[in-house]
Amino acid sequence: MSEKYFAARIGLDWADVKHDYCLRDELNQKIEHGVFKHTPESIDKWASELKDRFNHQPVAICLELKSGPIVSCLLQYDFIALFFVVPQALANYRKIFTQSGAKDDPTDAFLQLDYLTKHFSDLQEVKLDQQNTRMLDQLTYHRKSFVDEKVKIVSRLTAALKNYYPLMLDVFTDLDTILFCDFVERWPNLSKLKDAKQEKLSSFFKSHRSGRIELINQRVELIHKAIPLTNDEAVINPQQRFVLGQISLLKSLLKTIKSYDSEITSIFEQHEDHDIFASFPGAGEHLAPRLLAAFGTDRSAFSNAEEVQKYSGIAPVLVRSGKKACVHWRFKCSKFLRQSFVEFANQSIRLSFWAKTFYEQNRKKGKSHQATIRALAFKWIRIMYRCWKNHTTYDEATYLFALKKRNNKMA
Repeated sequence: MSEKYFAARIGLDWADVKHDYCLRDELNQKIEHGVFKHTPESIDKWASELKDRFNHQPVAICLELKSGPIVSCLLQYDFIALFFVVPQALANYRKIFTQSGAKDDPTDAFLQLDYLTKHFSDLQEVKLDQQNTRMLDQLTYHRKSFVDEKVKIVSRLTAALKNYYPLMLDVFTDLDTILFCDFVERWPNLSKLKDAKQEKLSSFFKSHRSGRIELINQRVELIHKAIPLTNDEAVINPQQRFVLGQISLLKSLLKTIKSYDSEITSIFEQHEDHDIFASFPGAGEHLAPRLLAAFGTDRSAFSNAEEVQKYSGIAPVLVRSGKKACVHWRFKCSKFLRQSFVEFANQSIRLSFWAKTFYEQNRKKGKSHQATIRALAFKWIRIMYRCWKNHTTYDEATYLFALKKRNNKMA
């Protein structure tokens, strides 16, 4: 960023109870320390005092946050400009002055002020995107945490069922369904399941919209032929209780994820950039909103595709010292953001001609699946950036024609 005038510069060390700050008045260069509580009243009082003291002139604040309650609160004041410093960068900066590893809040506030003063051009100004974009960002992120928890529960269920009721793993290919949960709750062990008549089983599957006759017959036959793994109640009873407990949690999670999907879809379909991100092959209803949130709606946020590649963690890092050089995975990035692009690239192979060709060519060269997917994500970001910047939807034929004009082998 280019340097501009501020009446005061502030380093703010945030916490969940109180916030330490270090302020320098640009008029007299005087430095002062202070603290205020993390309450709406205290934050408003502190900001109002700054506004009156510096006569509505701009004030720059440096902190280790890009979002959160304190950020949303401070950005309500038009005279305040917030600048984000990467926590790891500040930690390394601290080591220059305190090699012992000592750390306290007032010192961190001073270091942020010092960083803001000496490295202003390296800092990113914090700006809030449109409300619906920020909602998509948070909703998709939280949904992913529930999905991760669902995967853990399914893994625990699989292990427990193998111990006493392995038939369920043959009858059901997907355990993360209400059908599976209701079935096991009704027949939690093989003994009870054997007592169920074929008519009851058929009626159950049909009531859960799984009424294909061939599939029902196949499941009933598996149940009819099944024999118990063990008759030891010391094994069956504890495992059964554990499975029913996990199923209770799983059903709750499935309902929560479904409600998230409904809200995300509603917001995404009404978003002004919906058509752009829905046009990418393989994005689907889950990944398209995540990709939209990754780019945002502010077209000035990224000046080129390379910035997106670095910001998302897709661009690799070169480490060179003397005669040695190596390229490795970028660690300092949002794991969720990086995963969004990697997952999309993997899905695009099924639906994009050039993506499939690119994948197959690189695999034939001996590259691993993950390395190829990351390389594919790297290329996709360049395409996405151009579509996003120009407000145009993606068209496979147009891209293939462009490749052909450049005499690209994939065309």
